Amino acid sequence: MCGIAGFLDKTGERSSVGSVMLEMLSALGRRGPDSAGVAVYGPATDGQIKLRIKAGENGIPEGRTERIAARAAILAQVIGSEVAGDYLRLVVRYDGPIETLEHAIEDIAPDIEIISAGHSLELVKQVGSPQRLDATYRVRSFTGTHAIGHTRLSTESRVDLSHSQPFYAHGALDIATAHNGHITNYHKLRRQYEMRGIRFYTENDSEIIGLYLKERMMQGLDFEAALYASMRDFDGSFSYIAATQDQIGFVKDAFGLKPLMLVETPEYVAMATEEQALCAVFGQGVQAREPAPGVVRVWRVPVSPETVGKKVAA
Repeated sequence: MCGIAGFLDKTGERSSVGSVMLEMLSALGRRGPDSAGVAVYGPATDGQIKLRIKAGENGIPEGRTERIAARAAILAQVIGSEVAGDYLRLVVRYDGPIETLEHAIEDIAPDIEIISAGHSLELVKQVGSPQRLDATYRVRSFTGTHAIGHTRLSTESRVDLSHSQPFYAHGALDIATAHNGHITNYHKLRRQYEMRGIRFYTENDSEIIGLYLKERMMQGLDFEAALYASMRDFDGSFSYIAATQDQIGFVKDAFGLKPLMLVETPEYVAMATEEQALCAVFGQGVQAREPAPGVVRVWRVPVSPETVGKKVAA
């Protein structure tokens, strides 16, 4: 029983998406007290890639961040480096395959993991409540055009940073997913991926979603078509939200057993597992509805002049 949420400012301007996500996740907190996370999409800067790196399993070992930065500098130009909470955050200029850079960094030690990589994506997650996440990373201050978030109740896999959501699709810049439900053919799909040399970082069935979307899009499908394909290829009962650098969308399986509520206005679109999460941000008068089973929807970020610090009215 997890909680998922998503938001897109349809004006294309930067808004206080961090605050919106935090309020929605707080309202969903009882659905998932184990962990919380948000993936926020801000502006891209001169081709730079932002990396969030888990530098250790239980804290960051002495000298580890320096080793990671030095290894990254062999392949990329390192623009910035800082430790934030459980992560080393690197900003680099790099035009090679992102998987090559990821593997080079992760080969330093087995407990290192690239949590996210993207031109626009900033992803933070950790064990604990949304309030704890905000206390560590100041999520309320995050601005961008769209975002997705997750609160987790562990039912099958352990509780730690790696198993928390949203999940970044390793090897595919700016793709992130947040999932509620069960993908019952996960183990069959995972074996197929592993036979092709794909690495898995968790035992969480949700991890398969981003990898699936990545592969389908590499095969030539656009984002929306990849979402439709997943509804056919995944078994189980699930709702999930996915995002790219300039799009956000959701999938509800054909059984419709996992809830997802939606509100759309000329200014924004927002979705969450429960209506109360939408009311927490947009007021009790918000006109929310539940999409029918088997529905896929996608929205694209409009091209618009950026307004820094624009607020979304509660």
